[in-house]
Amino acid sequence: MMTSLVRTLVVIGVALITTFSSSAQDPSFLFPGEELTYRVSYLNITLGTIRTVTEQTTTLNGQKAYKVKVFIDSHPNIPFVSLHSVYESWMDATATYSMQFVANTEVENKQWEVDKYLFDYSNKKLLMEKYRDSKIVKSRWFDIKKRYNDGSSLLFAARSLLLSKKSLRMPTVIMEDTVNTVVNFSGKQESVSIDAVQYPIKSVYLNGEANWTGIYGLSGRFEGWFSDDEARIPVKAKMKVYVGSVTIELQKWRRGSWQPPKAS
Repeated sequence: MMTSLVRTLVVIGVALITTFSSSAQDPSFLFPGEELTYRVSYLNITLGTIRTVTEQTTTLNGQKAYKVKVFIDSHPNIPFVSLHSVYESWMDATATYSMQFVANTEVENKQWEVDKYLFDYSNKKLLMEKYRDSKIVKSRWFDIKKRYNDGSSLLFAARSLLLSKKSLRMPTVIMEDTVNTVVNFSGKQESVSIDAVQYPIKSVYLNGEANWTGIYGLSGRFEGWFSDDEARIPVKAKMKVYVGSVTIELQKWRRGSWQPPKAS
């Protein structure tokens, strides 16, 4: 039970602070080398961590692409749980939709399972592949009409749209399924507190609902707070499960001289 719960919380946690649009602003917030580490907790008990790393600009299939890695790990003190995943996402030049996604997850007996999402927008196709021990075990094609985001690329699309003041239904590919995520970009300014900072942080608030059914009462509803500055860094998020609220909170960061903006 705990293994499945932790896996769902940390994977969905990435999506809680994110969303998508094909008309986002220029990604001026992108900062190669940026590292953000988040604590995932329930009743102040640490379940795991999520760490995002923005890599240098690259190319994919001859097109300019931005790449981000997400490292997901369960807390070593949680009994009977050992979750380790590395997600890699290649995004388009505007950082608003996914071009390719690869998830590496450690499973039983120290084996690694690999999921690949290959987006062929010119032919309106999505290929999902699953590998174990470097051997393909599943392959499925989907017809798609819109541009999609995965659970990692969503982070950057949300940062683009933070001040849009729109309610949007976002095509999303997550946990081997094509779904929608509704996000309400309120543009509302709020102060938010986290353990890693000794003062209230100036932030912009959003909320929404993930239109998929999670385990153990995961309702899909969430709230998020982003830094109210050019960096637009996700600072905190909350989600509902049947026993209460799970918190995802910025714990450490590395982004040049950036510090969370102080609320007045």
